[in-house]
Amino acid sequence: MVYFPYFRGKQFELIAIRESAKFFKDNEFVPIIEPVKKELKSLKRALDFLCEENTDVIVIINPLKGDLNNDGESIVTLLEDEFPDNDNIIFGILLTEDLSAEDAFNIIERMDKKEIAIIHAGFSDAKGLATLIQDKTSSIISIFFEDYCGKLYRRHFSKSKKRVLLRDGFQKRTNRNHPQVEFFSDLHATYTEEGMDAFGDFLIVGDEYLTGGGPAYTIAIHLTFIDNEKDEEMHINHFKSIRQNTPKDPAGKFAEALDKLIFELSQPNCKILKTTSAIIEFKDLHSRGHFPGLGHVKKLSMKHHIETLGHFFE
Repeated sequence: MVYFPYFRGKQFELIAIRESAKFFKDNEFVPIIEPVKKELKSLKRALDFLCEENTDVIVIINPLKGDLNNDGESIVTLLEDEFPDNDNIIFGILLTEDLSAEDAFNIIERMDKKEIAIIHAGFSDAKGLATLIQDKTSSIISIFFEDYCGKLYRRHFSKSKKRVLLRDGFQKRTNRNHPQVEFFSDLHATYTEEGMDAFGDFLIVGDEYLTGGGPAYTIAIHLTFIDNEKDEEMHINHFKSIRQNTPKDPAGKFAEALDKLIFELSQPNCKILKTTSAIIEFKDLHSRGHFPGLGHVKKLSMKHHIETLGHFFE
């Protein structure tokens, strides 16, 4: 349990989780899912795949984003009815700024006898909550959004069963304004120096949640890679379409971005891991001249990121 990728439960993300279930198990990666859609069939299907592979997963029962904001009862019902006594399901509790220590404690108490992860995401009364749950802390996983949780905050939960630091390495901007290559993160190599047992990120999507995108003037393929010449830092390559001034012809603009990716893969100094399932599929899409849709492209980039980290920890 060294890597905890954070997913919002959009359709293409849940498909990425399903398709990566065995990889998660083999590499002891633990996905975190914050369900954002009222319809839970796709979530259940993803959980079925994970449990079939005996893969641990954290499901947030009180989402902040999306359709189920402030109403996670349907998630709890799904987990209790469809996955009773399943040891792979960890109940995630999102601690945000609008919760008091008593509110957070009451949610934790309600989940008694369940394995619990608390996700610190803007909550302010660390000392108060730590006092209330001091007899439970050693059985609870603590996951810290780095942007909200400094070292003094995290110190209150030093006796947690496992401590995970979440860092958002993806710089959110319009695709047109992405540089060709930029730094993503070094947390995969430095999380122990932060006093953590594991780390996580928001993959190539970022923490910011958007319900839908507007017309894509620029199509981009986002692929991470480990740079062995820079202390094994992770960087991200943004392969962008040539045409950027019109929302027309997304398939043609995807082909332009994909041409750039394929050219990069042919270079002798290319640092992108070429053996991931996503790269194999990108090559196939290129040879067939096929555009699978932007959600599918994003799914491939997420799987590539996961498999790149798996290769690093091998």
